[in-house]
Amino acid sequence: MTDIGLSIGEIARRTGLSVDTLRFYEREGLLTRPVERDTAGRRVYRVEDEGWLEICTNLRRTGMPLSEIRRFAELVRAGAGNEHERLALLQEHRERVTEEIRRLEKFRDVIDYKVRAYAAEVEKGTAATFWTGVPS
Repeated sequence: MTDIGLSIGEIARRTGLSVDTLRFYEREGLLTRPVERDTAGRRVYRVEDEGWLEICTNLRRTGMPLSEIRRFAELVRAGAGNEHERLALLQEHRERVTEEIRRLEKFRDVIDYKVRAYAAEVEKGTAATFWTGVPS
């Protein structure tokens, strides 16, 4: 591409997102600015779009609904004056993520217990019939 931007393939490689995902994000209004087009109609991304796409990816991976990412992008596009709303949206998501982490930690505690129990049975040589439902 030229020195003014990145092709969709280049931004896909740089972000780890597929070309289809990038097109989807654009259609769904998840970007903070319209994607420019070159004279041939091909998408041209700016280097700074990479940072926003990383934010979108992280928000999605942590379970933020697309509707909330879209709302966040709308607020960013609108510019100054809505910082409190942006902050509230992120704080609400952070609380959901924190609660999910707590839930997963409880599951990990159960797994840790089972790992210790199996390790003890392996050490004793009795793991073959441990928790199989088969009477020993």
